[in-house]
Amino acid sequence: MKKTRPAPKRTNPKKNAVIREEVSPLARLSMLRSYFGSASSEYLSRRPHRSFRRTRRRDYTRSLELPGYWAFSAYVWRVIWSNKALFASLTVFYGVMGAVFVGLYSNDAYTQLSQLLDETGGEVFSDGWGAIGQAGLLLFAGASGSLSPQLNDAQYVYSGLILLLTWLATVWLLRAILAGNRPSLRDGLYNCGAPIVATAIVLIILIVQLLPATIAVIAFNSAMAADLFETGLIAMLVSLVAVLLVIVSMYWVVSTIMALIIVTLPGMFPWRAIRAAGDIVVGRRLRLLLRICWLILSTALAWVAIVLPVIIVDRYLKGLIPFVEPLPIVPVVIAFVSSAVVVWSASYMYLLYRKVVEDDASPA
Repeated sequence: MKKTRPAPKRTNPKKNAVIREEVSPLARLSMLRSYFGSASSEYLSRRPHRSFRRTRRRDYTRSLELPGYWAFSAYVWRVIWSNKALFASLTVFYGVMGAVFVGLYSNDAYTQLSQLLDETGGEVFSDGWGAIGQAGLLLFAGASGSLSPQLNDAQYVYSGLILLLTWLATVWLLRAILAGNRPSLRDGLYNCGAPIVATAIVLIILIVQLLPATIAVIAFNSAMAADLFETGLIAMLVSLVAVLLVIVSMYWVVSTIMALIIVTLPGMFPWRAIRAAGDIVVGRRLRLLLRICWLILSTALAWVAIVLPVIIVDRYLKGLIPFVEPLPIVPVVIAFVSSAVVVWSASYMYLLYRKVVEDDASPA
C-alpha cells in the first residue's frame, strides 16, 4: 500500500513573528549618548590638538617631503608632457564641449571694444606700450566676464557639468597612468563619471565653506561704499572681521580640496572623504595652502602670458587683413586655454595629493 506524505502544516506568520521589545526613551537617549561619545573619542584620537590648549612644537611638527614650488610644477609638467597626446585630446574635447553647449565669448563685443580702444586709446596709451596697454584692457575685460554672453539656466548647468567632468577625467587618467596602465581618452570619458554625485556633494560643501569669505568681501565693499572707513576704529574692526572670515574659509577649503581627490576613489562616500582629507592635512595645512596659492598665482600668470600675445597678434592681423576681422580668434583661444587650466589644476592637485599620501607620518 502506497504511503502518502502528510500535508505540511500551515504556519501563521503573525503568530511566529519575532516580537521586538520596545526601547524606552531613556534607553534611546543612552544609546545616542554612547554613539556620540565613541565618535568624539575616535575624533580626538585622530586629532591630537585641543581647543584653548597650547600645543608644543614637538607635538605638531609633521613631516612632508615636497619638492620646491618650481620643481614640483616642473614635475607636474613632465607627467603631462609624457602623455601629451592624451591630455591635449582631453583639453580639445572639453573645449569643444564648452563651446557647443555653453558658448564662446562674444566676438561682437570684443570687436566693438577693440575699435573703441583704437579710437580713444591713443590719448591714454603712448610710446611703445600702447599696444600692450590696449591688449591688457581687452584681457581684463575678458577675465572679468564683460565679454561673456548672457547665459540661461541650462547653460549654467552645462558649464558646471563640463567643469566637473573635466576634473574627474583628468584625475581618472592620472590615477591609471601612475598605476602603470596606458589608458585612452575613451577609457577616461566612459569611466570617470561614476563618482560625479559624490564629487558634486563635496563641491557644494566647498561652496558653503566659501560663504564666510564671500560675506567678508560684501561687507568690506559695503563699508567702503558707505564711507565707513573715514573713522579709524570702524575701519579697523571691519578689516579685522573680514580677515578672520577669510581665514576661516581658507582653513576649511584646504582639506575640502583634498576631499575632491579622495572622493573619486571607488566606493568612497562624501562625508568619509571629508573626514579622511581632514586627517591628511592635520599639521600640514599651511604648507598645503601655500601650494594652492602658488597654483592659483602661476596659473593666472600663465593664462595672461598665453592670451595677451594672442590679443596683440589678433589686433595686428585684423588691421592688415580685412577678412580676418570676423574670425573669433581670441574667444576660441580663451575657451581652450581655460579648458587647459582646468586640466592643469586637476593634475597639480592630484599629484600633490599623491605626494602627501606617500608620507605616512602620524597625525600631529
